[in-house]
Amino acid sequence: MVEKYCIERSQQHLLKHHVKGIGKRSTFYQWQDKTCLVNAATGHPFESDPGAYNKKSIWYSVKNGLDAFYRFSRPHTVIGTALSIVSVSLLAVEKLSDFSPLFFTGVLEAVAAALFMNIYIVGLNQLYDIDIDKVNKPYLPLASGEYSVRTGIMIVSSFSIMSFFLGWIVGSWPLFWALFISFMLGTAYSIKLPMLRWKRFALVAAMCILAVRAVIVQLAFFLHMQMHVYKRPAAFSRPLIFATAFMSFFSVVIALFKDIPDIDGDKIYGIQSFTVRLGQKRVFWICISLLEMAYGVAIMVGASSGYFWSKIITVLGHIILASILWNQAKSVDLNSKAAITSYYMFIWKLFYAEYLLIPLVR
Repeated sequence: MVEKYCIERSQQHLLKHHVKGIGKRSTFYQWQDKTCLVNAATGHPFESDPGAYNKKSIWYSVKNGLDAFYRFSRPHTVIGTALSIVSVSLLAVEKLSDFSPLFFTGVLEAVAAALFMNIYIVGLNQLYDIDIDKVNKPYLPLASGEYSVRTGIMIVSSFSIMSFFLGWIVGSWPLFWALFISFMLGTAYSIKLPMLRWKRFALVAAMCILAVRAVIVQLAFFLHMQMHVYKRPAAFSRPLIFATAFMSFFSVVIALFKDIPDIDGDKIYGIQSFTVRLGQKRVFWICISLLEMAYGVAIMVGASSGYFWSKIITVLGHIILASILWNQAKSVDLNSKAAITSYYMFIWKLFYAEYLLIPLVR
């Protein structure tokens, strides 16, 4: 009788695996099937080890929950935000003694508050893009149904409150204004209200991303370190001006490129991105051209440095990045959404690499 029960259970689980096709669930069902077979062969009752079963259930629940939140947080943007703040904070360092506990505390405060706000912004965008994401990004938790709308609202509300609370108790006005402006632009970008949802308009959407990624991150977080942490007067150094100008180019590229693989859903739901208006191929090569121009300017800035070590590292570094960008671009299949998405993630890796070079510009 136990064998018959287990066989029926196994058939049901196989059917569920076939219908749902979700890797995490199928693994869980396979584990149950193996338990049935072992119990049936040994003659033990089916529920002979409820403790082990509960531990497995808890582990899979935690693992699936973390995986869903990881996808919800859009990790490539989280990494970009954290790395950019650390990099810009290093521009405020003038001497070796500046690397004090005060420096690390200031950086940690800025990174934590900014990451909370980052999750609010990307989460809010997913809340208002559920139907579009079912076409463009069906793996996201709200689009796939793993998160309910209520769960999404709770997450974005909590993270926005935590971000502002941390910014307020730190007492840094540059940090607080960076959070506030990011909140306003991120909300206006996504929310469906009259005169808002700026992502519908290609130029305005690009300007929102440029304002946050290029201007606010560079200037506000530098001033947070310069004025709040080190108590020095505001000053805009040559490396800071370079970082702001270069990241303006890069932010425009990210704003344009992110819509290339999303053309199908954007067309259906009336998002007038540059890709919808100009076509994937044209926008792709505009992005590559803008980045190559930015790398060309970066090479000239590096060559003009008065420090030999800075000159060598920044010139060679940007030549290498420009060469990799061009070689990779020539091999992208623009008819493949997977290939374009993969190259978009590669653009983000170049974004990370630039923030490793920026502190070395002198």
